[in-house]
Formats: sequence, structure tokens, C-alpha cells
Amino acid sequence: MKSKEPIRMPERRPCEFFLLRYVPDAVKGEFVNIGVVLYTADEGGFADVRFTRDWKRVRCLDPDADVDLLEGLEREIKDRLIEGGADKQWLLKRMGETFSNAVQLTEPKGLLAVSPQEELASLAQIYLERSRKGSKEVSGRQQIFATMRREFERQGVWPLMRRNLPVAEYGDRGDPLKIDCAYRPNGTVHMYHAVSLATDVSSAKVLAFTMPKLREGVSRQEGARADLTAIVESELDRDDDAVSFALATLSAGDIQVATVADLPRIGENIRREMRL
Repeated sequence: MKSKEPIRMPERRPCEFFLLRYVPDAVKGEFVNIGVVLYTADEGGFADVRFTRDWKRVRCLDPDADVDLLEGLEREIKDRLIEGGADKQWLLKRMGETFSNAVQLTEPKGLLAVSPQEELASLAQIYLERSRKGSKEVSGRQQIFATMRREFERQGVWPLMRRNLPVAEYGDRGDPLKIDCAYRPNGTVHMYHAVSLATDVSSAKVLAFTMPKLREGVSRQEGARADLTAIVESELDRDDDAVSFALATLSAGDIQVATVADLPRIGENIRREMRL
């Protein structure tokens, strides 16, 4: 029999991206993501920008928002990127001159991408698009789970993870809860679960109640530690009593909290730990 050829992983190019956020009131600090810029680290490489196509959230946050001016900003940034002149300092200066800092830039984040074009489209979907409503509305948890799965698939780690991990195998028989996904790169089982604090804060209590027995079960059966990260919405009103209670409950249960916006970083970390 012929030996199998080793699987060749596609080459990944180092990239950086940052978001543009519309912040009409600096005191309140409320914002809506309106754009994402991605560029490769190599000289003369890829650089492009993508803006939202749905301005409803901007108008909801600020009914007086000048959407035409914001749309024009995308065209201007794209032109500057083509010319090779849209560095961050230029953008910061442009934001201050035109929008009185109502448009702000996040700190750049690094990632590796096989296709920068596809990566930009994926980032735009994660950060800029909101779910479409059809005949049946998708729940908040389902939206978060779908984004988490999409990001982990993009990093190539999803097929290698344990999915729908039954809590009943480690704790009380009959417990219907299943943890979305997990992996064990060393002596710790790292688990991730989508939780919507905007629509179901009681799920935080369920996880906090379940986690002690789950840890004991993983230790007993696998001889490993266990940690859990709850993936929640990026844009939450943390001053809301229910949301604040849910976050405090998760913290008391020693459950880490990350947002949908953190998923690219988390996926990249998992990929590194899996040595892909």
C-alpha cells in the first residue's frame, strides 16, 4: 500500500484589522460598529474596508446621524487604501476633522488568514451584520452559537472539538444540558457555551449551578481540570440589573465571560494550542 501524503495546511498570511465605531455621545459611550478595515502585514499586500449596509441600528442610536456622510467615508477610505495612504494616523485625523470623534477606531488585532478577502467578509458578518428575521425569529443564543461555530470553522478547529458535551456523563443523570464545544490540549478541558444575556439571563444561573459537579466529574473521569467560557453578546447594557446579576452569577461560579467580538482571538488561540 502506498503511504498517504501528509496533509498540507494552506498558507496563512499575517493580517491586522480594526473596527470603526459610531459613538454619538462620548459621555454615554454607547456605540454601533459601522466598518472594519483589514490589511496584510506584508508590504504591497491586501488592504480593504467594509461598511455596514444596514443603518437601522445607527439611526436607532442617533436619529440625527448623517448616514450619507458615513457612507461617503467608506468610499474615501477605500480610495486612500488603493493609493496606499490610509494609515491609522490619517484615519484618526480624518475622524476628528469630519465627525468630531463621533467615529472612533478600535485597537488593531492580529490574525492569520488564508484569504484576506474571505476574512474581511467573515469579519463584516461577525461585527456589522445583524440577524435577519424570517417567519421564525432566531433566538439570541442560536445567533451567538452560529457565530461561534462559524469562527471556529474558519480557524479550522471546529471539526477537532468535542461538541454537544452531555453534562449527564459527568454529573447528575438526566441533566439535559449539553455544552456546545470543548477541547483538551493539555491537562485542562476548555469548554465554550453560547449564552444570551439579552434574552435569557436565567441561563447564567443554570451554568453556575451546573459547573461545580461538571468540574468534579471531569476530574474524576478524565483526571483533568475543567474551565468554561460563556460567549455572550458584544453590545450589552451592563448597567441593566438583570444583565449585571447574570454576569455576577457567572463570575461567582468561576465561569469566564467573553463576547462575540472576542471570538476571532479565541479561535486563533485554540488553533495555536491545537498546533494547526
